[in-house]
Amino acid sequence: MYLIVGLGNPGKDYEKTRHNVGFMAVDELADKMNIRFDRNRFKGKIAEGRIGAHKVVLLKPQTFMNLSGESIGEAADFYKLEPEEVIVVFDDVSLDVGKLRIRKKGSSGGHNGIKSAILHLATENFPRIKIGVGAPSHDMVGHVLGKFQEEDKDRISKAILAAREAVYAIIENGIDSAISEYNGFKAE
Repeated sequence: MYLIVGLGNPGKDYEKTRHNVGFMAVDELADKMNIRFDRNRFKGKIAEGRIGAHKVVLLKPQTFMNLSGESIGEAADFYKLEPEEVIVVFDDVSLDVGKLRIRKKGSSGGHNGIKSAILHLATENFPRIKIGVGAPSHDMVGHVLGKFQEEDKDRISKAILAAREAVYAIIENGIDSAISEYNGFKAE
């Protein structure tokens, strides 16, 4: 079983912002799997389905970004998951817009949602898919809570679809294979 978490902030004010690409990616995943976020549980919205032989639970924490780990930790504990069975998809300002990077483990890199996940999972050893949203030209908060420029919308849409496929690749073929296939991805 896998828990696939998209990080973001709840509410209309945050839709389509850079910080919400994790939500967008799991929404695309739910669409492909033909499932809906139809339940509230673990301080988040969940959808359940299958990828191949594996049961998966998609989770969009509703705790706001900085407390995402509360939701992730509750779900991981409930399902008795190992850290490698928790895949987190989120925005990364250190990557160009539209670029993907998959990691098996690692530090938060300054991302508050990942800091919270590490705290509540009590480990850095969980896979993650980072979606590049570009570096800020002004303040960080304004950047991540801002919407994409018109010229970036097509690239970010392609990156979100690639992140969705990367989740499938991790589950069906293993993380090493997914890293090999997707770490060079950059939407043009």
